[in-house]
Amino acid sequence: MTSQQQFDAGLAVRRAVLGDAYVDRSLAAMDDFTRDLQELVTEYCWGRVWTRDELPRRTRSMLNLAMMTALNRPHELAIHVRGAVNNGVSREEIREVLLQAAIYCGVPAALDAFRVARQVFTDMDAEA
Repeated sequence: MTSQQQFDAGLAVRRAVLGDAYVDRSLAAMDDFTRDLQELVTEYCWGRVWTRDELPRRTRSMLNLAMMTALNRPHELAIHVRGAVNNGVSREEIREVLLQAAIYCGVPAALDAFRVARQVFTDMDAEA
């Protein structure tokens, strides 16, 4: 596919998932500074990845919910909650994805942080 074809395919998927109103607002807010980013997101994220057949959109939406939770990106999470509903993910399924993310994005990160901190403290004590 050409770059324009990927952009057009991405724009169609982006509209289907996030809704025309959201996409229209994003595009209307685009200026010389943000134009390249909007084009990149539409062509690459939506046109190259979201158009692939190997995962259904509802699965991609659930993955995005977990990743946006892990990355602590509340603005993007809000957008993708709406997109998940548009892709057929139920509120109960969204709740379960977020519970799963809470366990595997919160507790393991804290455990790793404690391990690292303990090792640093041990090293500092040995150096003193």
